[in-house]
Amino acid sequence: MRVALAQINSTIGAFEVNAQKILDSTRRAHSKGADLVLFPELAVSGYPPMDLLDQTAFLNGNNRTLTTLCAALPAGITAGVGFVNRNPRQDGKPLVNSYALIQNRKIVFEQTKTLLPTYDVFDEARNFEPAASWEVFEICGERLGIAICEDVWRETGMLHTRYAEDPVRRLLDKGATLLAVPSASPFYTGKHQERLHLAQRIAARGNVPIMYVNAVGANDSIVFDGRSFCLANSTVYSAAAFAEDLLLADYDRERAFCCCTSVVVPQTPALLLPNDTQARRGVAEDTAESAANEEAEARGAPPPLYNNDESFELEEALVMGIRDYMAKCGFTQVHLGLSGGIDSALAAYLAVRAAGAENVAALSMPSRFSSQGSKDDAAELARNLGCRYETLPIEGVFTAFLETLAPVFGGRPFDLAEENLQARIRGSLLMAYSNKWNSMLLTTGNKSELAMGYCTLYGDVNGALAPIGDIFKTEVFALCRAINSRATAQTGKPVIPPAIIEKPPSAELRPNQKDEDSLPPYNLLDEILRLYLFENLSAPEIAARGYDLELAVHIVRTVARAEFKRRQSPPVLKVSPRAFGMGRRMPIARAIYEV
Repeated sequence: MRVALAQINSTIGAFEVNAQKILDSTRRAHSKGADLVLFPELAVSGYPPMDLLDQTAFLNGNNRTLTTLCAALPAGITAGVGFVNRNPRQDGKPLVNSYALIQNRKIVFEQTKTLLPTYDVFDEARNFEPAASWEVFEICGERLGIAICEDVWRETGMLHTRYAEDPVRRLLDKGATLLAVPSASPFYTGKHQERLHLAQRIAARGNVPIMYVNAVGANDSIVFDGRSFCLANSTVYSAAAFAEDLLLADYDRERAFCCCTSVVVPQTPALLLPNDTQARRGVAEDTAESAANEEAEARGAPPPLYNNDESFELEEALVMGIRDYMAKCGFTQVHLGLSGGIDSALAAYLAVRAAGAENVAALSMPSRFSSQGSKDDAAELARNLGCRYETLPIEGVFTAFLETLAPVFGGRPFDLAEENLQARIRGSLLMAYSNKWNSMLLTTGNKSELAMGYCTLYGDVNGALAPIGDIFKTEVFALCRAINSRATAQTGKPVIPPAIIEKPPSAELRPNQKDEDSLPPYNLLDEILRLYLFENLSAPEIAARGYDLELAVHIVRTVARAEFKRRQSPPVLKVSPRAFGMGRRMPIARAIYEV
């Protein structure tokens, strides 16, 4: 039997576009002799549809699309597609997350998803009813079982929910000889290895090969990395990462999967710098990375948090997240404030990779407190990237605001009010540019700042998307060093001016300001934030890990009090196990019991 895994980039609610992708991939698979082609979970509607599921028009569009596919898909190949279906039973939720096998212009088999996650970014039990029965489908002498995404993640033992049902066991008991796993599994660093380990455990337990077809692309905060795979015994064949792809594999019980090929060659952009070429890992790159790490250690900088592959994986996820957010929201241009600091430098680099230099504008908005070094660094970075660069000094506007506010400020000394005023002026200028040019604004804050509320509402948090809002400050440094390492290996020079990485971080909103005047050292802050945000430890529990109790209390209390800011901030691209936003839903008005 020849099987095909078609990882496509579905857009939520774009039924005609999604259907065309399904048709094109099926025809391509059919032309290559495939007997079976599998698409990801909810490929028809896009994932996650959330409360669009309450709208009759959305459900009608989903149903019409499935009918269209049944009529249009070629004969002689079985296509598996994920779609929203109505619950055939009288009790429970009105809808189910379903998977259909279409063969010779009709649906010949359906399987409903059993395990409906409600942790992290998921809330499927809100809309869907779980499966009540499990069957297998005979095809080419095999008995195909279908376990939809979470139905296999029960095996990890890491979930917040203890599921009573075991769908994989049910399918194995029905005699499944081949397991299909259509999935919309979000990315975070290391997630692909978790999927592989999970599949290996299931394959070993049930002596059953696995075909795992994952979604690719980004929808709002969630990034899907693709990397679909066929697995049997110790052999794994994988599709492309962060690109649509079609993986073909021949299967028989004696040889398992073999002769795997990728039909669609992914067109993954390189750095997209002027006169740049495709990034390729090699000896020169390894040497440059090692030298950069040694140099960082000599300066007393934090050690690298990622190896080269992990940094490139993270970079690709962020680039795809920006690119898809722009495309699916109807933007072709993007802009941001470029301060000369490391956060805006990273955001600008990612924007150029995602949209192309010709579609990116960087606005420098210096004040009386902006150092010449920061202004020069911003200009140099823009030249390196090849993007549009404009300077809009805010001194005149700032002075006018101070004069207007003088009567109500009552001669009080310069403080946070004047600092935030500068950020809000910049935010207004950036939004004005957005309105005039129909350009999407990126906010450039990192996860450490968002956690501590070290940002200004209606100022530097203005924007449509926070591309690095799920990356701690130490991770920002690590990723920028890795980017420079690759750029140096390719072009002979770093793309991000080294001064941006080396200088102490500063908001430059008052004379001689440094971030560490207001925040703990980032390496220590980020360690404590990880324990609090990822492991849900209280301040005393963090202190028991060897950290200062007073510092832990301060950080935990500050994070909790800043929730109101995050609630009003743009969505962040989720690249960690727990991101602010959909994946961490906290009340604003509450007692801070964790201290």
